[in-house]
Amino acid sequence: MSLDPTTQANYTQVASEHIHFEWTVDFERRNIAGSATHTLIAKEDGVKEVVFDTSALDIEKIEVNGQAAKYELKPKHKVMGSALHITLSNPVEAGSKLKVTVFYKTTEGCTALQWLDKEQTQGKKHPYLFSQCQPIYARSLTPCQDTPSIKTTYSAKVASVLPTLLSAVRVSPPATGPAHAGKEIGKDVVVYEYDQPVPIPSYLIAIAAGNVVYRSFPAVEGKSWTSGIWAEPEMIDACYWEFSEDTGRFLAKEEEIVPPYRFKVYDLLVLPPSFPYGGMASICVSFDENACLSFLTPTLLAGDRSLVDVVVHELTHSWFGNGVTHAHATHFWLNEGWTTYMERLLLEKLHGPAERGFSYLIGSKALYDALKLYEKQPRYQRLVIDFEPGEDPDDSYSRVPYDKGSNFLLHVERTLGGLDVFLPYVNDYVRTFMGKSITTQQWKDHLYAFFQNTDPEKVKALDTIDWNAWFYGEGTEMPFKMQYDSTLAQRAWALAERWDKARSTDLASLDFQESDVSDFSSNQKIVFLERLQSYSPLPETHITLLGKLYHLSVTANAEIRLRFYELALLDTRSAGASAFAHDALRWVVGEDGSGVIKGRMKFCRPVFRAASAIDKGAAVRTFTQHKTEFHPIAQKLIEKDLGLV
Repeated sequence: MSLDPTTQANYTQVASEHIHFEWTVDFERRNIAGSATHTLIAKEDGVKEVVFDTSALDIEKIEVNGQAAKYELKPKHKVMGSALHITLSNPVEAGSKLKVTVFYKTTEGCTALQWLDKEQTQGKKHPYLFSQCQPIYARSLTPCQDTPSIKTTYSAKVASVLPTLLSAVRVSPPATGPAHAGKEIGKDVVVYEYDQPVPIPSYLIAIAAGNVVYRSFPAVEGKSWTSGIWAEPEMIDACYWEFSEDTGRFLAKEEEIVPPYRFKVYDLLVLPPSFPYGGMASICVSFDENACLSFLTPTLLAGDRSLVDVVVHELTHSWFGNGVTHAHATHFWLNEGWTTYMERLLLEKLHGPAERGFSYLIGSKALYDALKLYEKQPRYQRLVIDFEPGEDPDDSYSRVPYDKGSNFLLHVERTLGGLDVFLPYVNDYVRTFMGKSITTQQWKDHLYAFFQNTDPEKVKALDTIDWNAWFYGEGTEMPFKMQYDSTLAQRAWALAERWDKARSTDLASLDFQESDVSDFSSNQKIVFLERLQSYSPLPETHITLLGKLYHLSVTANAEIRLRFYELALLDTRSAGASAFAHDALRWVVGEDGSGVIKGRMKFCRPVFRAASAIDKGAAVRTFTQHKTEFHPIAQKLIEKDLGLV
């Protein structure tokens, strides 16, 4: 297996198997202090040291097997942080186990944690904390071997004055009881105990703490896992209504295709607005991929369940990412390409075949935009990116691994003869690699081996695929022209064509009605707006009317509103472009009263880029004024988008 280019840890010599955390969350000092005890096993003879990844941690002391140990914190690398070298008093032999305890606290430079003032929460009574360790930020939360190439179990005792959630199963207080039972929230300390018995990569270690309450979802007959939702009290009713009807149904449907869900709990946590991602599937508490607990953005609270299908993506990570994991950033598409492919397959199983094609159509626009964005950095247009040692994987973060990866898998499926042929392989793939971290070559070898054993004639079909073009191809086009079911898109395209043909007609003569889109789904409205973007920019007057007539400029559905602003900002030279840019900027920082968009990179990054092309000064001023309200990861990437670094 190739080595992870983003870590300085010596994980091939000695590997962590379990981590026990003893933490205290301090909201006044904005740090987490305590210890991390690693149980490690030597992989070769004569190991003389343990090397952990760290970043911006204050190391106090270190013990090896209960005895004080010598250590050295190396100079900081701008991406990988500072390697922590811990000397072993006696070299250990292969198979030997040892315990290393690091006493430390996080610092202001911790990129994994975002601390929110009480004013930044929905209730505005208590502060809030949440983490985001993907791809390589766990090292700023705790000393660890910060690579998905190895997986560990973990346990934790966390002292906090606010209810605290981890990507693990709660042991104490009882998981079915109140999170801060019998104590005054914000004042009294409660020690929360968690256990994660399923080995996970370091980026799935997650924590959130705030004034949150829990409500369980209805049980699914015949299923042993439980599911429910966490949110601030002011949001719990809306969150429960939005997600309670479908979450368990989604999870049960996935189990019809892949092996059973391994994590005993699948909960959702709806975070405050500054959360930078759409969802993160965690282990018992979810992030974009946290196990047990998916962290979700409040931008999904559309009030009509129109965006709840995002949960399909997040829970699918329980198998693809959390279960079968990419070995390192070079193979990130294995996580997101597979998850997106399975998400769209589930949409077909849940809603019908037309929904699958419709999802691919929507994704094709996002993929083209991402490929276009990297025209000057064509390496990042590839599925398999050979990162240089110390290269920042966040620089390549885009829709490419998601949409190009899912299209590639769809191409493989079709080449083999369709779902009846491919789905038995998918199940075997998950069973074979569950709990393992793999490379693209390992996946390809397994694919060939499966069909060599089950249907050798299919190997000839696999040989027709241009593997190098898919893995390493650059440019704005995919190696194979994909066709999708466009049934659900036809009416949206027809309406877009009507608007395009009416561009020269004065407003008084236009024949458009609010009822044009009254029975459109959210996705049909998205396709309508994206189709309009493929034409020459509409006149400012027409865009203004379109926004008001169809309520696109004020909709609470963030996906639709983003597409409206993208359409409005297409013509950077129009007289009204500046006004549209200012409206869009106010929206992404919450100044328009929406209050839920700020922070999610899917929305703020495109808007800042587009607005900057029209009025860079306004974009920079807006970002600078609100910078500290964004997650540290979002701050870093927006600064690059605006050319500030």
